[in-house]
Amino acid sequence: MDWKTLQALLSGVNKYSTAFSRIWLSMVFVFRVLVYVVAAEKVWSDDHKDFDCNTRQPGCTNVCFDHFFPVSHIRLWALQLIFVTCPSLLVIMHVAYREDRERKNREKNGENCPKLYSNTGKKHGGLWWTYLFSLIFKLIIEILFLYLLHKMWDSFDLPRLVKCSNVDPCPNTVDCYIARPTEKRVFTYFMVGASSICIVLTVCEIFYLIFKRAVQRARKWRKSTKRSVSYSKASTCHCHIKSEEKENKSQPRCVA
Repeated sequence: MDWKTLQALLSGVNKYSTAFSRIWLSMVFVFRVLVYVVAAEKVWSDDHKDFDCNTRQPGCTNVCFDHFFPVSHIRLWALQLIFVTCPSLLVIMHVAYREDRERKNREKNGENCPKLYSNTGKKHGGLWWTYLFSLIFKLIIEILFLYLLHKMWDSFDLPRLVKCSNVDPCPNTVDCYIARPTEKRVFTYFMVGASSICIVLTVCEIFYLIFKRAVQRARKWRKSTKRSVSYSKASTCHCHIKSEEKENKSQPRCVA
């Protein structure tokens, strides 16, 4: 898998991201992708080869391995990293759509025509919603994969000995031994911890976006309220002056 291509694509998101998203992207590529490529992938390369059972029954070792490892940790993490980074591409696609609209508008109405967007990468209108939904998708994917990891392997633990019973064609109960369980347990806890930190960063960014939007809305509401109050005062004064002028005209003038 070419992780460099994915990194190059996601690096463009930094131009439209908040500080939380930049930290999240650094966490993903330094503490997850880099650890996955450099170390974790090699640790799980021998998971099936060195899965040893105390029987020579043909097919029993393969069946027991499939029973305890329906999906390999390393493949599950690869899917997680792919799915968790894909929502960020929605932001790039939306910005590209805005830029294309701006280009077509200039071609149609000339270079000096009014712009459709003050800044195509600014998180306003539809782009703000796209950015928020991408964060929610990332959050759901992270939690879903952590749940799957916890469900398949109880509490992210890898015991040294697993007992395979009532699984054909294994006779009775068969003891099987996982290769390098301590090392695999350490990497599992590390990847789960990195994923948990990414979840916290995503939640913080969601609250930050909503809080910032609420503050902007409150400021606009206050400005509009002040304008309406000042306008009403001005109109009241104007009407009062007109009424005084009418009264002065209606009063009889004394002739000397």
